[in-house]
Amino acid sequence: MLQGQFHLNEMHKTGDVVLGGLFQVHFFSSVPDLSFTSQPQQPTCHGMYVLGFKLAQTMAFAIDEINRNSNLLPNVTLGYTLYDNCFELGIGFRGALSLASGQEDQIVVDDTCVGNPPVVGIVGDPSSTNSIAISNILGLYRVPMVSYFATCSCLSDRQKYPSFFRTIPSDAFQVRAMIQILKHFGWTWAGLLVSNNDYGLHAARSFQSELSVSGDGCLAYTEVLPWDKETEELRRIVDVMKTSTARVVIVFEDPSRMIHLMDEVVRQNVTGLQWIASEAWTESAVLQTPHFMPYLGGTLGITIRRGEIPGLREFLLQIRPDLHHNTSYGISLVNQFWEFTFQCRFAPAPAGWLEGGGALCTGQEDLGNVGTEYLDISNLRPEYNVYKAVYALAYSLDDMLRCKPGRGPFSGNSCASLQSLEPWQLVYYMERVNFTTPFGDQVSFDENGDVIPIYDVINALWLPDGSTKIQNVGEVKRTALKGEELILDEGKIFWNFESKKPPRSVCSESCPPGTHMVRRKREPECCFDCIPCSEGKITNKSNALECTSCPEDFWSNPQRDHCVPKKTEFLSYHDPLGICLTTTSLLGTFICAVVLGIFICHRTTPIVRASNSELSFQLLMSLKLCFLCSLLFIGRPRMWTCQMRHAAFGISFVLCVSCILVKTMVVLAVFKASKPGGGASLKWFGSMQQRGTVLFLTAIQAAICTTWLVSSSPTPHKNTQYHNDKIVYECSVGSTVGFAVLLGYIGVLAVLSFLIAFLVRNLPDSFNEAKFITFSMLIFCAVWVAFVPAYISSPGNLADAVEVFAILASSFGLLITLFGPKCYIILLRPEMNTKKAVMGRGIVS
Repeated sequence: MLQGQFHLNEMHKTGDVVLGGLFQVHFFSSVPDLSFTSQPQQPTCHGMYVLGFKLAQTMAFAIDEINRNSNLLPNVTLGYTLYDNCFELGIGFRGALSLASGQEDQIVVDDTCVGNPPVVGIVGDPSSTNSIAISNILGLYRVPMVSYFATCSCLSDRQKYPSFFRTIPSDAFQVRAMIQILKHFGWTWAGLLVSNNDYGLHAARSFQSELSVSGDGCLAYTEVLPWDKETEELRRIVDVMKTSTARVVIVFEDPSRMIHLMDEVVRQNVTGLQWIASEAWTESAVLQTPHFMPYLGGTLGITIRRGEIPGLREFLLQIRPDLHHNTSYGISLVNQFWEFTFQCRFAPAPAGWLEGGGALCTGQEDLGNVGTEYLDISNLRPEYNVYKAVYALAYSLDDMLRCKPGRGPFSGNSCASLQSLEPWQLVYYMERVNFTTPFGDQVSFDENGDVIPIYDVINALWLPDGSTKIQNVGEVKRTALKGEELILDEGKIFWNFESKKPPRSVCSESCPPGTHMVRRKREPECCFDCIPCSEGKITNKSNALECTSCPEDFWSNPQRDHCVPKKTEFLSYHDPLGICLTTTSLLGTFICAVVLGIFICHRTTPIVRASNSELSFQLLMSLKLCFLCSLLFIGRPRMWTCQMRHAAFGISFVLCVSCILVKTMVVLAVFKASKPGGGASLKWFGSMQQRGTVLFLTAIQAAICTTWLVSSSPTPHKNTQYHNDKIVYECSVGSTVGFAVLLGYIGVLAVLSFLIAFLVRNLPDSFNEAKFITFSMLIFCAVWVAFVPAYISSPGNLADAVEVFAILASSFGLLITLFGPKCYIILLRPEMNTKKAVMGRGIVS
């Protein structure tokens, strides 16, 4: 039973199958207060929205075109019933219920059918809020509803809205398209203004979510615009925009409420902003005025895909008012448009209209002579969506009617019939519809009822003469191969700034190379400070929040923007210190050779014979080896030099000290033999015993070195502990115990030589060699006692230098103290190189 009738603005055409439509033909409505004590009055609408009426006429044109197409729905005539929602949820909801149930108790259609007309589907509603409310009801009965303008991403929920479809992409895609524009121009800092309804609030949530996931920017502020013209709230919002450092403002709002915001923007003269418009107000003519364009010029907007509809203009020119159409339950939309366009009234005119000079409408006025956007078909965008929505319903009906009995998709392979059509059966075909428009666009719906997404990007060009031009500067679409793709022609974009270039809109500039981001507390992640990377680290290109440590053998350059190989350090032949030590080593070797030559030439002289010439020759040869082994400590350490240096050093010095020890023992034996009864001691120190002792003592050191090298051999080592930015190449000793035993053995022999020499220091010869041995061992021991702490505390190549210095110092000490006096006598005091002078008091050594 029909419970009541609604007073709605409408357009109607009879047909075998009737399609419903909901359009916003008026901007405003006056809804009476509800007292709940009496039946409320019917709401009234005012403020004609020409584009909304044009959309309704586009649906009428599409149905007329389908009826004339013999290949689509043959033998079936489509009709329509279109209602005006007046941009009011209550009115739109009433219209949807009227479409679903009808306005009459009994309707006769073409004298062939009695009952409610079969409204099989609805085109609309344009509002997201209205579509949510209506789909909640129509979805219970699976009545298909195809919106051409509702973009709320919430409507993609198939569980809540099982019969909702749309020919406009959802806000989820629009939001991602806007984020791609922000990313393209490097705008990481933007403000967001949204309407106080489902459309705006869901867009805000989607925007914040997508930015959080993508990390391509931050919102400086998010403000919800008031539903009505609340001056104080608008003033506060514009103050936020003015004081913010964000130069980009994104707005999801309807044109009628954008006017209130822009009035306040103009009042406060807020310039220097780059506006990004949602599809709801991108091309709204009410905002493209000389009053607003100085502020809105250069706006980038996401807008519906432009299409072409051949024959539409001719159809729009054919409309004529129906002088007898107004009934108790509806007012003709055509008549209202006619009165608005020609500023006249149909009879009977309102009281006082004629008296005030108003004209009566005749219905014969010429639309072609009126400059109005109604006839402008150069930029068909929402109209194209309406056109596709009507055809989607028509093609679904056509697919359904072409079903062959026994091959149908329903129970028992049955088909649906027009006479017993259930709405859910048409939904089945809507989910599978796939056709191509004459403009070349494919139309199909995904599993959520959303169309294949594509948007145009437009730019509002403000010309010097005060006129406005909306130009297409790109598109954003989703393709199977490339995903979501943004294409922009930057050369066509008009920038409403003195620089004529895109503005900068960032909270913090990108950190320069060599620094990393440190986010500010309690601020969005796009706001940060740039802190220099510490030494050894460079900017992390994949994560700007931290610096990357350089690889082990690399170090950061002074700018901290890339890694460079670390400087290498070792005791080099090219360094001044290395050159000095090398020269000193070779000099010592040369002096040893010279002294050896002098001793060979004067080997028959008493002083050479008195100093045990064979041991002297061995000692000079070992000193040569000591000088030469120091060269192994210079140059880049390698495995063989690390193994050889300490072994050669240890054996050379033991050979040297062994010779001195044997000489000292020979001197002691001679001293004892000089006393009564001491001649027997000399038989233990013959030439064979001397050679054997030296060889035995040296063999012990060789065994120590062999054991060390086999058990824990010294190896080259890259030491980074001394300097972070340098690699110090050194030889690790391997076994500290082995190195200590090697040095300890040399020390024992040296101390033993010193003690024996000290005991015979008072030998009563004119030339007492024991004194020189004592003095030489004293120098030797002093050098090596000082060496140990100096070696331990010296870092890197300085440790090698200390060891070389100790080798050279002790070698020169032995060479000078043991052979200096003898060479002096041989070369400069030959008169002292006689047996008598050497024997002194007659004792023969």
